[in-house]
Amino acid sequence: MTVEHEDPTSLVEVIDPIDGLAARIGYEFTSRDNLTAALAHRSWCAENEGTASNERLEFLGDSVLGLVVTDHIYLTYPTLPEGELAKVRSSVVNAQALAEAALELRLGEAVQLGKGEDASGGREKPSILSDAFEAVIGAIYLDGGWKAAAGFVMRMLGPLIEEAAAGPGGQDYKTRLQELAAQHYPELPRYVVQDEGPDHAKTFHAQVFIGADQQGDGVGRSKKQAEQAAARAAWEQLRLRA
Repeated sequence: MTVEHEDPTSLVEVIDPIDGLAARIGYEFTSRDNLTAALAHRSWCAENEGTASNERLEFLGDSVLGLVVTDHIYLTYPTLPEGELAKVRSSVVNAQALAEAALELRLGEAVQLGKGEDASGGREKPSILSDAFEAVIGAIYLDGGWKAAAGFVMRMLGPLIEEAAAGPGGQDYKTRLQELAAQHYPELPRYVVQDEGPDHAKTFHAQVFIGADQQGDGVGRSKKQAEQAAARAAWEQLRLRA
């Protein structure tokens, strides 16, 4: 008797990258086309005639982002002068911050790239990630309006805004730890960071040492996040001993 074995690969559910991103965004699009359009990099469009790039949505998203952040910090921090408000906004509305948010969202998995751009690591390029992140904001705004776009921006960037508004050493645990270590140790904190996973979905693990002793560890979707998590763990422990 011949026994037929089912191909195990047939049991694996393949999730469309754009569907996966939509789930992580936390907003249900009325039209999936809006999200798809936000992910079309110009290199993809060059190889697929008749498709428009995400650059117009990026333009729209940039404006929406700036207004969401400005509106929030103006209303939330009434005692901050104009110069400080501008600093808080610029700490969030910049390519590096947006690229890190895109990494946390694993946005690179869903970006549509041309073959050459994809092969050269385009899914990890900060410029591509930050532009696509703004385009996604634009797509959410077109699809669901101001409330939906503002909700997404605050979910992704709210903690960073709070950190910036707190000022130096506020929620910046690397600065806090350095200041505390300087009071009690002859050496300053030193960080060791390792990463694992594929390029489009890396996880970073950080350890912080003072001298030869490990004082804390942390995990994040970016090197900065992992170091901050490790610094916070170390700071909380050392504060109890100080």
